[in-house]
Amino acid sequence: MYRVGVDLGGTNIAVGVVDENLQIVGRGKKKTNCPRAAEFIMDDIAAAVRMAVEDAGITLDDVVSVGIGTPGSVNKSNGYIEFANNLDFDQVPAKEMLEARLDGKTVYLDNDANCAALGEAVAGCGKGVKNFVAITLGTGVGSGIILDGKIVSGINYAAGELGHMVICVDGEQCNCGRRGCWERYASATALIAQTKDAMRHDQNSIMWEIVDGDVNKVNGRTSFDAMRRGDPTAEKVVANYIYYLSEGIVNIINALQPEIICVGGGIGHEGETLLVPVRKYVNRGRYSIHAKKQTAIVSAELGNDAGIYGAALLDE
Repeated sequence: MYRVGVDLGGTNIAVGVVDENLQIVGRGKKKTNCPRAAEFIMDDIAAAVRMAVEDAGITLDDVVSVGIGTPGSVNKSNGYIEFANNLDFDQVPAKEMLEARLDGKTVYLDNDANCAALGEAVAGCGKGVKNFVAITLGTGVGSGIILDGKIVSGINYAAGELGHMVICVDGEQCNCGRRGCWERYASATALIAQTKDAMRHDQNSIMWEIVDGDVNKVNGRTSFDAMRRGDPTAEKVVANYIYYLSEGIVNIINALQPEIICVGGGIGHEGETLLVPVRKYVNRGRYSIHAKKQTAIVSAELGNDAGIYGAALLDE
């Protein structure tokens, strides 16, 4: 039995065929080439699916279902991508469009962050647990919640936007319209802004050397790399970032008490360098400080394949 997972992004359409042993046995890829009409993107999704199926040495007849993880809000009851700003999608009947292009094969849809969380929960660092939260530290703070083995979608299929919980009332303006969202302090974008600000206040920081004197070359690794070289300004940047990240994680633990929180995305690649101090903060702040069972905070394992796995595992 095979299932196909599609990770639809603003840049690439990545497809994988997943077998019964949770192994990706075939792959396909196309450029998304946004912005353009939805029907053309659906054409390329279907083509990438067929490419992956051929790469796996099977046919569409061997595939049980095709799952799509997409940015934006997804109405799973009718199969519409209701809105995805970076794809320029508005009320796109994606399920119907793709089933027509894939010989009637059953298609499921969900948000890409939810798919990544499901993938990690089933095939990655969350194997064997039913209560799981995935955090992705990238351009924003992506997140997905799995409770009792099911994706938490809410009444409008838009639940799980943990990046938009406020951790600083009247804080920095977020593109969601609110102020002080966790995303504005704990995303890779936020860390880059914090790094640049610190560099402007310390012209002697090693961080300037790392970016060849060009502040536009600052990325999510810059402060961590300089910290490892003993730069005191970078140490402060990293410590401040970890403080904000940890405060959000404490909120999640206090609200949901998952068995595992996994941290992925660009900043998540720092691994234990990031997570050791995060755990120290969290252990001091969590409400369940005296409980015998505690939420484990771990690194994501599947990388860019998490969304493919999660999409392939979608069902009713």
